[in-house]
Amino acid sequence: MRAATLRAPVPDQRARVLIVDDSAVARAVIGRVIGGSDGLMVAGEVQDVRTALEFLAREQVDFILLDINLPGVDGVTALPDLIVAGGAAKVLIVSSSAADGAQQTIQALAFGAADTLVKPTAGAFSANFAQALLDKLRRLGEPAGFVAPAPPVPPRAPTPRADAYDLVAIGASTGGIHALSHLLRELRPGFRLPILITQHLPATFMPYFAAQLATLSGRPCDVATDRMRVRPGRLIVAPGDAHLCVAALPDGSACIRLSHAPSQSGCMPSVDPMLASAAAAFGARAIGVVLSGMGRDGTDGARTLRAAGGAVVVQDQESSVVWGMPGAVAAAGLADIMLPPDAIGRLLAERRRP
Repeated sequence: MRAATLRAPVPDQRARVLIVDDSAVARAVIGRVIGGSDGLMVAGEVQDVRTALEFLAREQVDFILLDINLPGVDGVTALPDLIVAGGAAKVLIVSSSAADGAQQTIQALAFGAADTLVKPTAGAFSANFAQALLDKLRRLGEPAGFVAPAPPVPPRAPTPRADAYDLVAIGASTGGIHALSHLLRELRPGFRLPILITQHLPATFMPYFAAQLATLSGRPCDVATDRMRVRPGRLIVAPGDAHLCVAALPDGSACIRLSHAPSQSGCMPSVDPMLASAAAAFGARAIGVVLSGMGRDGTDGARTLRAAGGAVVVQDQESSVVWGMPGAVAAAGLADIMLPPDAIGRLLAERRRP
């Protein structure tokens, strides 16, 4: 008889999820969704922040599902501590407070939450919620690799002037609000370039988003309206239900034009028309920035901006929650440089070419 061969146990490759919710019903429902899916497992279920921090001190997880309304310390206040304790874990806010327009949602995203999902009220959980939760986790967990990036665009001769730009246009999606907060903090109070921002968010979020950016940057921030003047030292954000475009005026100034035309990416608002319009209005005097986000929105606009002589900077993979958008620009050979958000902010503050 042949001796039996002993085999080492196969390590569990499923992503580990920690559920932080004070509702036993919610924990049970979410636990069943996670436990019944391929590639995910429930690593722990806790009802408050203190217990979550104790758990993370001894266990590693890949995702933290965090409610906002918790006994003791609320989820938003605790978010920075949970991010540190969780290491590389991505935090998904799953809360009834994450409804459209909720100020707490914008704060959570600015503090580093990867994404948000509205939790139904007790008794209203459905298959739609389960599918939405699994879709969010799947997308956040996807590797962002590009197998065969295009060769980089040949470098251009640097501009000798220190004040190389007149306009900054920034596009972002998932993970972008946190990246924006790091970028904007690096701009000195005397930084006077106008900054246009297209962030993938619903229109109802925009007043809170603009207020948050004004606080973070220490400069005025407006939600764009059609024909609004582009002024030095101000931020202008896309309204959420229209593309933010810029147009040159005969007197040498510029104004905002809103567009509802379909975009290549299917996003509303989309980064592509913003960057393309910046290329048309400012040419080589515009710099585009593409931050963390899913998909490839911004790639076509970056190509147009590069062709007009402008520069394109993208967030690096290591610091991105999702390297889809900046990765697509980099893979197309359209990025002049890849940097983490704080370094992008310092680059912009110097107003020099990458």
